[in-house]
Amino acid sequence: MQTFREEAREIPVLASVDVLVIGAGPAGVGAALAAAENGAETMLVEQSGKIGGMATSGMMSHWSGSSESPMLRRIVDKMRSLRGGHFLLQDGRHTICHDMLKEALFEMMEEAGVKVRLHTMFSLPIMEGKEIKGVIVESKSGREAIFAKRIIDCSGDGDVAARAGAEFQKGREEDGKMQPVTLMFRIGGVDYTRAVFPPSFETHIPLPDGDIQELGRKHLPFPAGHVLLYRTLLPNEVCVNMTNVIDIDGTNADDLSKAEIICHRQIDSIVPFLRKYVPGYENCYVVATAENVGVRETRHIKGLYTMTGEDTTEGRIFDDWIATRNQFNFDIHNIKGPGLDENGAQVHFRSKGKYTVPLRSCIPAGIDSLLVAGRCISGTHLAHSNYRVMAICLNIGHGVGTAAAISVRKGVQPADLQPADYQERLKQDGVEL
Repeated sequence: MQTFREEAREIPVLASVDVLVIGAGPAGVGAALAAAENGAETMLVEQSGKIGGMATSGMMSHWSGSSESPMLRRIVDKMRSLRGGHFLLQDGRHTICHDMLKEALFEMMEEAGVKVRLHTMFSLPIMEGKEIKGVIVESKSGREAIFAKRIIDCSGDGDVAARAGAEFQKGREEDGKMQPVTLMFRIGGVDYTRAVFPPSFETHIPLPDGDIQELGRKHLPFPAGHVLLYRTLLPNEVCVNMTNVIDIDGTNADDLSKAEIICHRQIDSIVPFLRKYVPGYENCYVVATAENVGVRETRHIKGLYTMTGEDTTEGRIFDDWIATRNQFNFDIHNIKGPGLDENGAQVHFRSKGKYTVPLRSCIPAGIDSLLVAGRCISGTHLAHSNYRVMAICLNIGHGVGTAAAISVRKGVQPADLQPADYQERLKQDGVEL
């Protein structure tokens, strides 16, 4: 590869804060709010023009995963207060109005005193030995530095941790294969009185021409082929989770570009399919597509403890828990095509109870002053398929943000905190075992 040597130069310092959060998806939202509300001067940096990540820009249909967290309840209450209480609770899952959520999150950040910097991308860590002292960012304003006492990597892909030298595993352990990516979109013109809404790969609905999932596999272009349709809060609109691209590395810009193009091409086949085969969708049309593809899996950062699938199915309670009452299934999208992976389980998933996430899984091994939150925490491919969903990532962010702020106040590294230091505060926030 041809290279170019960049000359050293002085760059302006944008800010110096207690806690810096990189990435404003659900984990970053939870981390920034918790850190600020625990007295830390907090800054949230996001590469897009919105906060909320897959919950807003990614156009995800609902908050999947455990919805018992106090942080999620606060977000739902904020949305209700903004729009006169019009909010739908569907099958135990909170349906998302994307524009309503954007507005609610902006207001919550302002109320908490979080400094929000949008349209700004993380570039490089600023290291002093094994400790991260800050980051370099790039934006329309140019190249700038931000210093912080604690940095929380909520990038989803573990970008900060990886560039700081943390060990990581991409995808599943045996071959590095990662779950497919998807571009969510919304359609209008749906007759709700006759429409069907299959919520999972294992939902089989008989239609005049055959089973809905079998029809999808037969008539949609590979690797698309499953049918997932969700109600929205808007009349006659449906959120569609049916595009599918395999063999994509979400840390590679060329792969992401390829995925965006393929997904948009698939939409041109999905809409006619729905019109032809699914009752109630005869007159449907595209209303909007998400701003970016949803990446399910990339780096698993190696932490002080690696979560396993058994931790989730056993409902394990860790001494150093920072997120509680988590519950979901093994949502592993097929590595080879449409539908569920052979190791996944949705309708038939079984566990002994709700599980916790330990702080140790959110501390990259060998690096000081850095934490991770969201789907890039330390866990196996199987465990990741459970905790990667938005409501659980929000829970993790809440706990990590709290621990980060308290570690700054006490003047100790996050790994040196005693569980009581942050768990008492989380209990005051309504977090329960």
